[in-house]
Amino acid sequence: MRATDIGNPDYFHKVVDCQWACPAHTPVPEYIRLIAHGRFDDAYMINWKSNVFPGILGRTCDRPCEPACRRGRVEDETLVKGKKEPVAICRLKRVAADNKNGVIERMPKAPPQKLGKTIACVGGGPASLTVARDLAVLGYDIVIFDQDPKLGGMIRTQIPRFRLPEQVIDEEVAFITGIGNIEFRQRRVESMKALLKEGFDAVFVGSGAPRGRDLDIPGRKEAAANIHIGIDWLSNVSFGHIEKIGKRVIVLGGGNTAMDCCRTSRRLGGSDVKVVVRSGFDEMKASPWEKEDAMHEDIPILNFLVPKEFTHRNGKLTGVVFEKVKAVYDDKGRRSLVPSGEPDQHLECDDVLVAVGQENAFPWIEGDIGIEFDKWHMPKVDTVTLASTHPKVFFGGDAAFGPKNIIWAAAHGHDAAISIDKSLRGEDVGDRPAPGMNIVSQKMGIHEWSYDNDVSVVSRFKVPHRDKAISLKDIKAEVELGFDLDLAWKEAQRCLNCDVQTVFTGNLCIECDACVDICPMDCITFTENGEEKELRGRLMAPALNTEQDLYVGDGLKTGRVMVKDEDVCLHCGLCAERCPTGAWDMRKYYIEMTHAGHTCQKR
Repeated sequence: MRATDIGNPDYFHKVVDCQWACPAHTPVPEYIRLIAHGRFDDAYMINWKSNVFPGILGRTCDRPCEPACRRGRVEDETLVKGKKEPVAICRLKRVAADNKNGVIERMPKAPPQKLGKTIACVGGGPASLTVARDLAVLGYDIVIFDQDPKLGGMIRTQIPRFRLPEQVIDEEVAFITGIGNIEFRQRRVESMKALLKEGFDAVFVGSGAPRGRDLDIPGRKEAAANIHIGIDWLSNVSFGHIEKIGKRVIVLGGGNTAMDCCRTSRRLGGSDVKVVVRSGFDEMKASPWEKEDAMHEDIPILNFLVPKEFTHRNGKLTGVVFEKVKAVYDDKGRRSLVPSGEPDQHLECDDVLVAVGQENAFPWIEGDIGIEFDKWHMPKVDTVTLASTHPKVFFGGDAAFGPKNIIWAAAHGHDAAISIDKSLRGEDVGDRPAPGMNIVSQKMGIHEWSYDNDVSVVSRFKVPHRDKAISLKDIKAEVELGFDLDLAWKEAQRCLNCDVQTVFTGNLCIECDACVDICPMDCITFTENGEEKELRGRLMAPALNTEQDLYVGDGLKTGRVMVKDEDVCLHCGLCAERCPTGAWDMRKYYIEMTHAGHTCQKR
């Protein structure tokens, strides 16, 4: 194997598992340390620069960072009673948002000199708001179109207030519109062709996936009055158009929208609310914590039931007939659902909420203006630049690749803003700016370091919840109360500081093996070089996870190489502390993504 090029920003970025997994690549360990030090404004601004909506995401993010968290795979199962859990990264983000104090003064403002170019953003959701934020500070004029009276998109219309208070949305939207150069027009865009004729220099489409899938089964038309599309129903609840539902409610679907529907139903009069899913419990698309919250509110989840028919009497819904199915797997491990042979089940109900998926809908984009669509009626969009086949039109968020999460919308917004800026400057949109990287040694003395990484076995702390009897009576009462400062500090201590990297200098090494002896994870080996697959198998502890790299250091006097398994390193610094020659150093790699602006322009 070749010696590792640690000058490549992606190398140590990938080692910071949580940041690498985050679509917006938020510097997670840095903001967690700031929270531990009580520097909430600084922690908030790091988040705001990266993911735009810290208060919103701290309550609603799908948390792709947490399954990647190193803590969740290196803990000793015997010491944590078999439950290895990641750091509560998402809920610590909320701590920064809830305890910030002076960030308004630190928000950027649009420059006094404008660039004379205007960008239209279709849809007022997180992707469009991110584009607006990134480009307004450069001097572009932004016009956001949305049919709803307030900006926020699906954040405002489809996430219940008991999960996300409206004042949190208002505040973080205001941080963006307060930049200046951003105009909101409450208007439904009916024609892309007409919009382009209005003279905009670029158009960003962030209109989401606004259409919920329906179920075309017998009885759908006859019982239509009491069968509701989940996302539309949630929107109507959000705007106050719906204030009650029947006592017996069936929610069809296994995603997060279904969880929001069933929990909202409990607060609007539903006393017997069931979630019915065609797949197994573990295969449900809903986040594990969303399922837990639903079940905590006495909502059963019934699996392997496929709806066959809506029953009705005199035009009124009476229930749903389900076929019981089971999962079978072929010799390649592919699953299919087949009838179990058991009798059909009839569940009585007063209302049904259909939450079986969402679809994109672009009837307003004409077929003769140069925007190509694929066979699934999705726009052909470059996954890196977010550019469509029309030189002026870019897509992002759910509108680009189908339903995802807010954090993905923010990431798409950043990438699209870079492309729009480059395009309007006559530059190649495919030439992407490199991330910024700041490297600082943490060494203060011979055996003194400027960071604390006393690795200890501490179970994840639970976020306090409002009493169920109270929260079910008030649809606006936030259920999760968030960490207090004491719990936040304790949870922050669980972070392993994965951005503080072990850096090896081969020509300083005397091959005494002191680092090998002290490493608690046996992840350092001095050995003869070889091909990666073979080398992984003969390390002190075999490196089984091929998705994480091996750190290979050369320059040793014996001709051997130092090989370190990055996958299980605790970043504890014991190797550097024990090393008598300083061949090991602990260096903090602060990596942040470059957004649209002068840093990505040619000089």
